[in-house]
Amino acid sequence: MSDATTEAYVPRQIIENDLVGSLDEAYAASMVTVDDGQLVTGQVVRVDRDEVLLDIGFKSEGVIPARELSIRNDIPPSEVVSVGDEIEALVLQKEDKEGRLLLSKKRAQYERAWGTIEAVKERDGVVRGPVIEVVKGGLIVDIGLRGFLPASLVELRRVRDLQPYVGRELDAKIIELDKNRNNVVLSRRAFLEETQKEQREGFLADLQPGEVKSGVISSVVNFGAFVDLGGMDGLIHVSELSWKHVDHPGSVVAVGDEVTVQVLEVDLDRERISLSLKATQQDPWQEFASGHRVGELVYGRVTKLVPFGSFVQVGDGIEGLVHISEMSAHHVDLPEQVVTPGEELWVKIIDIDLQRRRISLSIKQAAEGGVVAQEYQEHFGEHAFDADGNYIGPTEVDPATEAAWAEYYEELGNTTAPGADLEAEGEAAADGATSEAPADAAPEAQTAAAEAPADGADGPGQEA
Repeated sequence: MSDATTEAYVPRQIIENDLVGSLDEAYAASMVTVDDGQLVTGQVVRVDRDEVLLDIGFKSEGVIPARELSIRNDIPPSEVVSVGDEIEALVLQKEDKEGRLLLSKKRAQYERAWGTIEAVKERDGVVRGPVIEVVKGGLIVDIGLRGFLPASLVELRRVRDLQPYVGRELDAKIIELDKNRNNVVLSRRAFLEETQKEQREGFLADLQPGEVKSGVISSVVNFGAFVDLGGMDGLIHVSELSWKHVDHPGSVVAVGDEVTVQVLEVDLDRERISLSLKATQQDPWQEFASGHRVGELVYGRVTKLVPFGSFVQVGDGIEGLVHISEMSAHHVDLPEQVVTPGEELWVKIIDIDLQRRRISLSIKQAAEGGVVAQEYQEHFGEHAFDADGNYIGPTEVDPATEAAWAEYYEELGNTTAPGADLEAEGEAAADGATSEAPADAAPEAQTAAAEAPADGADGPGQEA
């Protein structure tokens, strides 16, 4: 036992007894009072799959249903809040049929956001938020509430595939605001037009018609394709995509293709650029006209029959017309009496109208012989033609000539060899059965048939 003097213990006063009135009254006074539509702040105390409990100092925790947590649809509560978070909520119902306090975080967010959005709209400002959903006709952007961004206003041009925008942060202008209908319409195009105006004006001022530019296909639509020129997009109308007929632009170009185009027109007022892809490519009609002349024989394929004749393809994208009067030396009522679609045959060029892009052909005159076009002379060998290009090959098919024809048909993708029996054709012509050679016969066969003149016809080997 210590010799030190032990001091007496004096209890410390914990709190002053300042209670006024009864304990029940004091307890009631400490409780938070709430009303429907009131904004309250509390702490998240539990997160379940379908609801969140929020302690706001009320006699019981408030319940926030999952659908009232976020403006994003079908998102788990655990991805929105966590236990311990301080959040704001709006009182939906002070006491439901089960006696619970119903709250909404989403609607509290709406109330706060509307004030901000209205202020932005008033000063013609810009809002920014992530794209959270693709809906019919556009996108939903989270700007504190659900802002609708129409597809036509996402870019400077119409965008077909909106899915890649989900998750991206976008800037946009507010073009429509209606709180009663809870409606906010946004325009990213308006934002882009405003921010890129000076850049576009400078780009357009430097661009001149006739200039050749490189670019990338940024969009393909029914009426053409848009090309990103590095400062603005220009349009290639479907009629300027190819020298050939185009059913749909997608058959010629695809998004991402690098192309070389010529500037046709620059509209400074409407800020539009018209482009041409075919202007940077060789005109097949010009190429054909440069390499052929009237009177030459060319090989072609029948593509279509019409009441007044047949169309024959004689080059890549080049079709000529055989008028019904030029189909045979004898009278023809219908083209199908002479030819069928897909049939391959020799025809003579009797007119080339480059300006109107029309070629007149003749089966009848091809049967009378003539100068074979250069590309076909190379195929059969120089020994088969005279200095003027007229066919002077043997009257009978020798192995070398037959092999040349087989090679030619193989290149055309035709597995059926001509197989023309020259002797039989000559006899048939002499008997007056026909004055024409079969459509798929070799040039010498057509010449042989022509050498059996019909009444009133020119002499052997003469051209009409």
